Amino acid sequence: MFRSLLSIFLISLFMASPGRVAAQAQQAQVGVYLMNLYDLNMDEHSFYADFYIWFKWKGDIDPTDIEFVNSIEKWSMAIAQSGDSSNMMLKDGTNYRIYRVEGRFFHSFSLNRFPLDCHTLDIQLESPEHPADSLVYVPDTDAAEIRNTLNLVGWETRGCTLETSIHDYGTNFGNPEENAQRYSNLTYTVTLARPVSYFILKMLLPLLIVMFVSIGALILHPTYIDTRSSLPIGGLLTAVFLQQSYSDALPDTGYMVLMDKIYLLSYLLISIVLLQVIRSGNDLERGKPETLIMKRERRLAKVFLAIFAVGVLLLCAL
Repeated sequence: MFRSLLSIFLISLFMASPGRVAAQAQQAQVGVYLMNLYDLNMDEHSFYADFYIWFKWKGDIDPTDIEFVNSIEKWSMAIAQSGDSSNMMLKDGTNYRIYRVEGRFFHSFSLNRFPLDCHTLDIQLESPEHPADSLVYVPDTDAAEIRNTLNLVGWETRGCTLETSIHDYGTNFGNPEENAQRYSNLTYTVTLARPVSYFILKMLLPLLIVMFVSIGALILHPTYIDTRSSLPIGGLLTAVFLQQSYSDALPDTGYMVLMDKIYLLSYLLISIVLLQVIRSGNDLERGKPETLIMKRERRLAKVFLAIFAVGVLLLCAL
């Protein structure tokens, strides 16, 4: 009796497995060739894409009746082949259709690593009429491509992929008789990243100059108290202005990005430099030898620069 129940359980488990379902379903090979990518809007979490998409299949189900899961505006899908596209067939008897699609798609931009952030933009498609047990989308051979002349100003393209999965909605949408829960999902992703030169030349270099000038106050002779105190004060104000200049270009995130953490480190060090200048002035008033004060200040200047450099490296590495 126990063996019979165990056999029934194993058979049911095998019949319900995704691999079994995929083996019984009609397969449609899909490929995507990205033509243009533009208008990356981080405030509205969206981007526009223009691409070719093709389908190859054998069977009675037409896999070209699709919807883009993360589309947020009406998109256009035009036939991109000559002749009678409804009867296009390859030599081996495979049905073939190709379209050109343009639309606006949703992507939640995470800016934790700004300006070293990397984003994986995705375009997801499914068939709203045929569940996963009847139709499965699979990537065609070398199906994910990007136009080699595509140039996004301010961004580097780091490749693309095309992957298939089963999207389980976890609901029948109120109709248990007709609506399925699991659909074949095909996702095209393209990875974009900001150039490292943008971080070094436009973001870090101005702050590095401010830090050199502010910490340089410790190298001046202790008797120049007015000049020594004005350098870190001016550096602090300049750092605030620089941070505000890039913050205005970013959406309200509610969290600190990488560059904010670097500026927080710089504020802390500049404040310590200012306090050290005040301390040196007090030591000078008490009659402490100038040579000892200068020796200590120059040693601290090297320490502060080292702390800033190491701190930036650690923040970038984490």
